[in-house]
Amino acid sequence: MLDLCVDYVGRDGAVDMSILAEKLATSSTLPIVLDSTEPKVIKAGLERLGGRAVINSVNYEDGDGADSRFAKMMELVSEHGCAVIALTIDEEGQARTADLKVAIATRLIEDLKNKWGMRVEDIIIDALTFPVATGQEETRRDGLETINAIREIRRIYPEVQTTLGVSNISFGLNPAARIVLNSVFLHEAVNAGLTSAIVHPSKITPFARISDEVKEVALDLIYDRRKYENGLVTYDPLTRFLDLFEGVEAASGRASRAEELLLLPLQERLQRRIIDGERAGLEADLDLAMAEGIKPLAIINDHLLEGMKTVGELFGKGEMQLPFVLSSAEVMKLAVAHLEPSMEKTDDEGRGRILLATVKGDVHDIGKNLVDIILSNNGYEVVNIGIKQPINSIIEAAEKENVDVIGLSGLLVKSTVIMKENLEEITARNLDQKWPIILGGAALTRSYVEQDLAEQFPGTVRYARDAFEGLRLMDTLMGIKRGVEGAELPELKKRRTKVVSQEVTEIDKARSDISATNEIPKPPFWGSRVVKGVPLADYAGMLDERALFVGQWGLKSARGEYEAMVESEGRPRLRNLLNEVKTNAWLEAAVVYGYFPCYSEGNDLIILEEDQKTQRTRFSFPRQRRDRRLCLADFFASKESGKIDVVSFHIVTMGEAISKATAKLFEAGSFREYLELHGLSVQLTESLAEFWHARIRSEIGFDKEDKTELSELLDQGYRGSRYSFGYPACPDIEQQVELCKLLEPERIGVELSEEFQLHPEQSTSAIIVHHPEAKYFNAT
Repeated sequence: MLDLCVDYVGRDGAVDMSILAEKLATSSTLPIVLDSTEPKVIKAGLERLGGRAVINSVNYEDGDGADSRFAKMMELVSEHGCAVIALTIDEEGQARTADLKVAIATRLIEDLKNKWGMRVEDIIIDALTFPVATGQEETRRDGLETINAIREIRRIYPEVQTTLGVSNISFGLNPAARIVLNSVFLHEAVNAGLTSAIVHPSKITPFARISDEVKEVALDLIYDRRKYENGLVTYDPLTRFLDLFEGVEAASGRASRAEELLLLPLQERLQRRIIDGERAGLEADLDLAMAEGIKPLAIINDHLLEGMKTVGELFGKGEMQLPFVLSSAEVMKLAVAHLEPSMEKTDDEGRGRILLATVKGDVHDIGKNLVDIILSNNGYEVVNIGIKQPINSIIEAAEKENVDVIGLSGLLVKSTVIMKENLEEITARNLDQKWPIILGGAALTRSYVEQDLAEQFPGTVRYARDAFEGLRLMDTLMGIKRGVEGAELPELKKRRTKVVSQEVTEIDKARSDISATNEIPKPPFWGSRVVKGVPLADYAGMLDERALFVGQWGLKSARGEYEAMVESEGRPRLRNLLNEVKTNAWLEAAVVYGYFPCYSEGNDLIILEEDQKTQRTRFSFPRQRRDRRLCLADFFASKESGKIDVVSFHIVTMGEAISKATAKLFEAGSFREYLELHGLSVQLTESLAEFWHARIRSEIGFDKEDKTELSELLDQGYRGSRYSFGYPACPDIEQQVELCKLLEPERIGVELSEEFQLHPEQSTSAIIVHHPEAKYFNAT
C-alpha cells in the first residue's frame, strides 16, 4: 500500500491532499492509505479516490463521544467503506504493556465491529512499539510487550490485521545496529502474528544473513534477558549490542557485507560469497586462492560448490527465497567463468551431463530454465535444447551429447500425454535402460509419474517437484552410475487410492441439469475487433500478487509472514520492475476479441454466421462421467430450444518485445532478473485477460454482478467464466485452430504454431461464457 501523508505545519492539508489524491487515483496501481489526524484532510482525499482506501488512523486519544476525532473519522470510514488502522491509544495515552495494548485493541475491535458495522478483517491494529535502546528502565520491555500483545490480539481475533512501524524499536542506535535490530524484531513480530509492517526495505536484512552471535544478542535485547548476580547486572544485552556495533558503518548494505567477508579466512570467504550472492571482491579472492596454490578445479569443487550446497539446504528449510538463490547462482557462474581460462585440461568426466527439453507442443520454459540454472551452477553440464522438442530431436541430442540423464518439462495438460508417448517411443527403440528420465512441470503429479508412467516404463523414471529435487535426483543417479556406496533412489511414491478404469462404450451427450432459462445478453456487435496499445494502468490493477510473488518469483514466508514479505520484498521489486518495463517500452499489450451467435448440440457448440442460420464452425467438448456430468456446451441455449445464444472469444498478448528481453537476461546469466521479468510478463498477460473479461461483462451488461474486492474477482467473483483450451474443461488444444480462424490474431502479432501454441509465449486465449452457473470444472 502507498501511505499518503500531507500534514505539514503552515500548509492547508485538505487542499494538498485533494491535489495529490487526484493524481494518485489515476497513476498508482497500489491501494492508497490516507494518513492524517484531521478528518477534513481525510475527507478531501476520499472525495478524489475511486477505489477503496485505508484510513490511517483512529484512536481513543480524546475519547469516543459524538464530537470526538474518533467519531468524526469513523463517519468517513463508514460512509466510504474504508479499511482502518487503529492505534492502541486511549484517554490515558499510548499503551506500553501487553495487557493494556490488548485491552484497548479489544475495545477498538468490538466498537468498530458492533457500532460501526466493520468486518474484523478490515481492521488493522497497530499495537505500537517504542525504542528499547534508550537505557531507561521503563523502555527495556517495550519490544517484548509489543510482541506479546500481537500474539494475544491475533489469538483472540484471528481475522484481524496488525501492523507496526518497525524502525521505532531501534531509534537512537547507529544505522548498522538499526538494520539488525529492525530485522530481528520484525522476524519475531511476524512469528507472533504481525501481518504487515511499515519498514524501508533497505533498512532490514535477511534473517539468515545475521551472524548467530549478533542475532542472539539482538534477541536478548528485545526480550530483556539481562543476567543478575547478587542483585547486580552481570550481562546487559544493550551494552553488548552497542559494543558489537561500535564504529560499524552501514552506508551500503552490500558494501558492509563485503567488508565483513574480508575478516573471514579465504576458503570460508569463498563459500560465503556464494551463499550471500556477494560479487564485490569475488575476482580478487579467486585470484588470491590460485596464488596460494589452490587449483581452479579444487576451488570450484571444494569451496564454491559447498556454498551452493548450503544454498540448497537453506532453500529447502525455507530460510532462503528463490530470488536470493538465483543471486547465488549468478555469483557462481561469474566465479566459474573467471576460473575457466586457468583450468588445466583433464580427463575428469565432471559431475555428469543432463539433457533438458520442454516437450513437443509446449512453449513454456521458465521451469526448465530454473533447473538449468541450479544444475549448471552445481557443477553439472547441462544440454538445454529448448522448447517444443519432439522425441526424435530429444533422442538425437541425447546420443550426440552423450548425456547421462534426460530431463523433460511441460506445463500443459497435453504435455503429460506427450511425456507418456515419449517414454513409449524410448522403450520401442530399446533405449529405456540407457538414460534415467526425470520429469517435471505444473500439470504433472508425483503419482502420475511414479505410478502410472513408472509401471509402463521398464527404465528409471522419477518426478522432480522443483529444481532442487532435480538436483538431489541428479546427485543420486550419478552416484549410482559411478558406484558410490550408499547411493540409492528413494522409493517410488504411489497414490493411496486406486484408479478405477472406466471403459467408454458410448459417448454421453445428454444435457446436464444446467439451467436453460438464463437471460441471453445482447452483444454490442457481431464479429471481431482489434484493440492495440492497451495502457498498463488499465490492467495492472488486476495483477494477482500472490501468483506473482509466490508462484512465479518463488518468494517464501513462514506462516503469518506473507504480508511482511510482500511489503519488504515483493512490492518494492514489483514497482521497480514496472518502471523498468515502461521505460524500455517492453509491453505491446493488445487484444482481439469478438461476439458470435451460437447454440449447443449435444456436446458441441455450433458457431453461426451473422445471419444466425449458417454454421461457421463447431467446437466439441468432453463431458464429466460423474457428479453433475457437466460439459461446456450445456452453458449455451440448445438447438432444440430455438434460441440463439452468444459466445465471446478473446486473445490477449504482451507482444514480442518482452519475450526478447527475458531471453537476453537468461543468456547474460542475469538469473534473478530473468525470473522476475518472465514471471511478471506471464502474470501481466493474465491481468490483461482478467481486465478484458471484465470489459466483456460490462459490454453485455453483467458487470454490476461483479464483486468489489480483487481477491474475490480472481476467485471468479463475477457472472460466468472464461476457459482456455488445454485446461480441464476443454483439454483439446487443437481446437485453438478454429478459435484463431474466428479471431485472426495475426492482426495483433500472435501466431499459432504447428503444436497449437500461441506465440509470443506471453499470449493467452479464452472462451467467455456468460451463463451464471459457469465456473471452473474438470471434464477429464
